[in-house]
Amino acid sequence: MARVAKLVYYPVKGCAGTSVATADVTPAGLRFDRAWMVVSPEGEFRSQRKHPVMASIRAEVLDDGARLRLAAPGVEELLVETVTDGPRQPAATFTWQGKGVHQGEDATEWFSDVLGLPSVFVGLAPEHERVTNGEIPGTAAFADAHAILLTSESSLDGLNERIASRGAEAVPMDRFRPNIVVAGWPEPHREDDVRSLTAGGLELGYAKVCIRCTVPMVDQETGKKAGPEPIRSLADYRREPEGGVSFGIKMAVTRPGQVAVGDEVIVHSWAGPSPSTAEAEPPFTATASRPAESV
Repeated sequence: MARVAKLVYYPVKGCAGTSVATADVTPAGLRFDRAWMVVSPEGEFRSQRKHPVMASIRAEVLDDGARLRLAAPGVEELLVETVTDGPRQPAATFTWQGKGVHQGEDATEWFSDVLGLPSVFVGLAPEHERVTNGEIPGTAAFADAHAILLTSESSLDGLNERIASRGAEAVPMDRFRPNIVVAGWPEPHREDDVRSLTAGGLELGYAKVCIRCTVPMVDQETGKKAGPEPIRSLADYRREPEGGVSFGIKMAVTRPGQVAVGDEVIVHSWAGPSPSTAEAEPPFTATASRPAESV
């Protein structure tokens, strides 16, 4: 029987996640997931791809989102009074461009110091609207492209077997920054074939497989690059026809609700076998024709 093994939300896009036993899921994903973002003065989002230290930045949501406690190695913590409606700042992800709410100079200076370059800290604006793409459309906050990233323990186990066969060290699930981890599917990458599921009061619909960038090669505890795994081993057997390698699936929230660790995962609709699970002989190249997603 498949069950929810882990639930994680990431308050600040690109920064550390928070594991919870129970989550309220909105149309845009787990509550407070990617509700804030660090951007350049021009609005480009900051990512672990260029700034791996972001993995070590932790944001604790306090008072139902009214405050954030920001912490990073080697700097003083900062308590931020969040701003829900204030000056607007240009903001953009891979698939969305708009404006966020400036969260004040103290937070902006704090992130600029931690990252070592001018940065602005923004939150979701009340007028935030976004339609996500994929097989089933939905919406999202500041996530790269979709509301939910779902992975499975069996997929990680299968991948780590391949990594071990190379004499390399296994990687933890946090390298892939999922929102929902499923336990109990016997085969690796069974999630690729899921088209609709329920867990607790939540219903999700399939959007697309998740094309991975370089972020899974960042140690999420230290905020330092630790490649070439798992991308090297994924390239052996998870190459997608349109370019890149995949792990996990992106999903739209088709019915918001509450979900808890231990809830049964019931799949209501399956697709046929996914070509992404087939063995691929040609070596992986970095010249993918579609962008990888940094979550």
